[in-house]
Amino acid sequence: MKLRLLGIAGAAALALAGTAWTQEKKEESKHPTTEAETRYQAGSSPLEGVQMHQDVNPKAPKMSEAEFGKARQIYFERCAGCHGVLRKGATGKPLTPDITLDKGTEYLKVFIKYGSPAGMPNWGTSGELSDADVDLMARYVQQTPPMPPEFGMKEMRATWKVLVPPGQRPTKKMNNYNLDNLFSTTLRDTGEVALIDGDTKKIINIVKTGYAVHISRVSASGRYVYVIGRDAKINMIDLWMEKPDNVAEIRVGLEARSVDTSKFKGYEDKYAIAGSYWPPQYVIMKGDTLEPLKIVATRGMTVDTQEYHPEPRVAAIVASHYKPEFVVNVKETGKILMVNYKDVSNLSVTEIPAARFLHDGGWDSTHRYVLMAANQSNKIGVVDAKEGKLEAIVEVDKIPHPGRGANFIHPKCGPVWATGHLGSEKISLIGTDPKKHKDYAWKVCETLDGQGGGNLFIKTHPKSTHLYIDTPLNPDPKISGSVAVYDIKNLKAGFKVLPIAEWAGVTEGAKRVVQPEYNKAGDEVWFSVWSAKNQQSALVVVDDKTLKLKAVIKDPKLITPTGHFNIYNTQHDIY
Repeated sequence: MKLRLLGIAGAAALALAGTAWTQEKKEESKHPTTEAETRYQAGSSPLEGVQMHQDVNPKAPKMSEAEFGKARQIYFERCAGCHGVLRKGATGKPLTPDITLDKGTEYLKVFIKYGSPAGMPNWGTSGELSDADVDLMARYVQQTPPMPPEFGMKEMRATWKVLVPPGQRPTKKMNNYNLDNLFSTTLRDTGEVALIDGDTKKIINIVKTGYAVHISRVSASGRYVYVIGRDAKINMIDLWMEKPDNVAEIRVGLEARSVDTSKFKGYEDKYAIAGSYWPPQYVIMKGDTLEPLKIVATRGMTVDTQEYHPEPRVAAIVASHYKPEFVVNVKETGKILMVNYKDVSNLSVTEIPAARFLHDGGWDSTHRYVLMAANQSNKIGVVDAKEGKLEAIVEVDKIPHPGRGANFIHPKCGPVWATGHLGSEKISLIGTDPKKHKDYAWKVCETLDGQGGGNLFIKTHPKSTHLYIDTPLNPDPKISGSVAVYDIKNLKAGFKVLPIAEWAGVTEGAKRVVQPEYNKAGDEVWFSVWSAKNQQSALVVVDDKTLKLKAVIKDPKLITPTGHFNIYNTQHDIY
């Protein structure tokens, strides 16, 4: 029956695919792909709406201009996160014509429809794509990949706006808000951030931004908040205004994730930096106006095979406290760049080889060592920011995703930095004290078992005795709607589960609980309860001492809240 449904060509393709499927099944037993990992990697790209030229390949199956346009949109909505903008391969395999033309349309249709054990989603049988869409995509990946436009100084300056010039801004704080305890909360699907008073739990302002703000970062002085959307739009918010709002904006590319500002003594608030997924580059800007000063491409050779990669995306960026430097992760090449901004015109960059694929990370408790997750390599790269060199590569579990990580004192190992994992329930605790706890430094000194995979963020605070781990991408609603909490002084007791989504009391929806964030005092922890755009979401505040519900923040304007950032903790890299 299945052979008749598939047809002779489809059955032949399925038979051919069987060999590869069997081999990948063997690999899966060594490195099983979780549903959480698949959901995370198969994210959409803002490039879906960007015009690109269709280069007709005479060897490829015929496609009309309309078909090509639709397939390109589907690709950037569902596939580019894994396979790359140019289909050269990123965390997923390459899908370039030199590979796909040999496979043929029927063979590719089988893989697209049924997926593979190695991590390819079953786009057809899941109902995500119709049979017609599957056929469309099988033909599309045999075409020459369209090249998105570059985005250089001319394009950046055309988008740059100074809404309130520095000379017209307040010379002192013009409001009565406790800015240290303000929260900047991403409203993902509306292209906004909510500025929330942490003391009163009231919304101060809803600020228009780029789409799907990825992070908020705070200037060294604590005055300015810089947010960057996935569409590469940066908004600069002045907290001294009577009603904090935008004072400058710019687009630095077509897709992006990262922004930060200079924090070294003598350079406070002087510069900002942003990195792009496309084009693969970073730009240094004036800290008070976002005027672009210097653009640097990241295309180059990978650290392992020393092969050229045309699309090495810029992931996390952090500002050094030891030197006038930015620490820049280059994802696909596996390089950590120490970008010295002392003389922007004659930029000095130290290239430190780590491991592919660098993603997120943060500082140890002393702010001397930065720990960066090479997620698909299951490694953490450690860089000594004082000496400007690689300190260690630490093996961890599957797909580390620390956010900025969590620092605390372990009863045996001394100071540790912790990361959770997207691909497993494990929490790795890495020793960070090479002087007093040398035996445990740059090693996983203990591994904890959490409640499941799909973790995105882990958090504690110097004044807290608790460690919180979210699991928003776990397929089990009970796990994605709750958090695990450990007593740092008694880790062996295991975790308690806090039913955050249940406490929120919201209506039907996904109710994924994401990103624990402390207030300045370290006695409250805030969580986003994230549902769809047309469903109710909320913020939940927990008393850190008692682990009891303290407050629920609901408002029709809180649409798809995800990340949130306390101003003081973000300003001082406290996590």
